[in-house]
Amino acid sequence: MLNSVIFYSLDKAIRSYRRLAQANIDRAGLDITIDQWLVLQVLLEHDDLTQQEIAERVFKDQASVARMLSLLLKRGLLSAVPLPHDGRRTRLRVTADGHGMLAAVQPIVLSNRALALAGIPAADLALLQQVLERIARNCAPAAE
Repeated sequence: MLNSVIFYSLDKAIRSYRRLAQANIDRAGLDITIDQWLVLQVLLEHDDLTQQEIAERVFKDQASVARMLSLLLKRGLLSAVPLPHDGRRTRLRVTADGHGMLAAVQPIVLSNRALALAGIPAADLALLQQVLERIARNCAPAAE
């Protein structure tokens, strides 16, 4: 039975959370997806990443990230600043409008997390975090 498979339950929880989160962002009238918000947040924290590194951090393929970056640039939430030592490369920066979008989404994100984690003791969450990290390590390719 699928419900007895931990990965089925994990995927169900993640998908339920993403639906809730996107619905609440949409309800607030903000024109951004969860994935776009995540890309902006990653670039706010690390503005020197390659597309491949961004893709790895947001768990998306490079083509999806390229489309998101193009859209975020077009909408003015990101800017591409040419690197002085390499005219072919740019550094992506979150613009003032991007900062505004992140600020508008932040309280929704915090509310979503609080709702999703309601009634779960901190000790259980800490244990879950450890277990999930262990699963991730178990599934990671062996270090060469």
